[in-house]
Amino acid sequence: MPATEFKVPEKYKYLNGFGSYHESETIPGALPVGMNSPQKPAFGLYAEKFSGTAFTAPRKENMQSWLYRILPAAAHEPFERSSAQLSGHSEKGSAQFEQIPNQLRWDPFDIEAGSDFLSGLELVSGAGDPSTKTGLAIYVYSADKCMEKNRAFYSADGDFLIVAQEGSLDIQTEMGKLLVRQNEICVIPRGVRFRVELVEGEAIRGYILELFQGHFQLPDLGPIGSNGLANARDFQAPVAFYEDDVSPWHITAKFGGQLFDSRQDHSPFDVVAWHGTYYPYKYDLGRFNTIGSISFDHPDPSIFTVLTAPSPVVGTAVADFVIFPPRWLVAEDTFRPPWYHRNTMSEFMGLISGAYDAKAGGKGGFQPGGASLHNVMGAHGPDAGTFDKASEATLAPQKVGDGAMAFMFESSLMLGVTEWSLRKCQKVQDLYNEHSWGQLKRRFSPPK
Repeated sequence: MPATEFKVPEKYKYLNGFGSYHESETIPGALPVGMNSPQKPAFGLYAEKFSGTAFTAPRKENMQSWLYRILPAAAHEPFERSSAQLSGHSEKGSAQFEQIPNQLRWDPFDIEAGSDFLSGLELVSGAGDPSTKTGLAIYVYSADKCMEKNRAFYSADGDFLIVAQEGSLDIQTEMGKLLVRQNEICVIPRGVRFRVELVEGEAIRGYILELFQGHFQLPDLGPIGSNGLANARDFQAPVAFYEDDVSPWHITAKFGGQLFDSRQDHSPFDVVAWHGTYYPYKYDLGRFNTIGSISFDHPDPSIFTVLTAPSPVVGTAVADFVIFPPRWLVAEDTFRPPWYHRNTMSEFMGLISGAYDAKAGGKGGFQPGGASLHNVMGAHGPDAGTFDKASEATLAPQKVGDGAMAFMFESSLMLGVTEWSLRKCQKVQDLYNEHSWGQLKRRFSPPK
């Protein structure tokens, strides 16, 4: 699916570059010159430092921004436990996971009637603990209405990587506004307050990976060289946008898997100017520059990594975000779909649009808005139909995935699943194994 060309509405303006040091001001002179915290910031603003890493993190990994706002984020009433509870969590906030070795696949998840982005979050899978900043959680979201006008949300538990599968998200953040459409992703870093509206009332659905541990970065390219995969220039951060609103606002915080509510008499979106390296950003998946084999063999899926969150083990990720976009296959004398394999990593896949080239679509297959999970050492690969077709195919240059986009959240962790995802949502395909691999035929023919 090619990069989308469209006229950006006036209220959505972006700064380009991944990991770049950006600055933005809505009023000329709002940003101080040559310092961060003057005795009297311009226009009576307050200076607020916003740190996404420890102060002493190495310079190349240090993520922080300075915000110049009408009132500091601290100006709110005490938080109280919310009457709402996050799906898949106990009353004390701990995620309730069940670890099973079976391959799993889900039909498309429903768009819950009457839900907004926050109430439409459903925990599907995950591992680890946000209180110790280890691991991740995987959600699906859906909504057919906007968040309440004067309500904002933030997660103290981790970064939200949002994959828009259906509909567009109009996201207002402290640093500015993002329009995130189907086939795009955005990352809302830990602690950034935001709210989500629908675009022209269109319902939304998609996937979220919440990263408890570290932050996402671009993968190293190694022998690929200096360009390719997701190029840094194609990531977009919002320009500053503020509102001076003194009506009552409600702030909901996700903290240790629990929801807490607070009230304040000013908008949380009152940042007049900001500068730094800690900010939300978006990316159009159609701009991904695929790399592949031009001789033989199907390469490892790591060549499709958009973003990665490394673990302390070199070369091993807490989470990788991998996509499978339209691409040409030209390998000679090669079984071109993914090979059958077992992996020390867990693979959670979703389908944004079209048909995934390694699995059959349609009813009972891998469908847009659905998902699959192949956990640690869970054997998987092409279904019988795909195997037969690929084994007999004429190996001319072939374009696969036209109009399609599949993705994978890959993790070194063993991912558990929730009661909701395994039973209550009633979307698990009971015959996934049988339909995919039960029809494989013996082909062994020993020499005589």
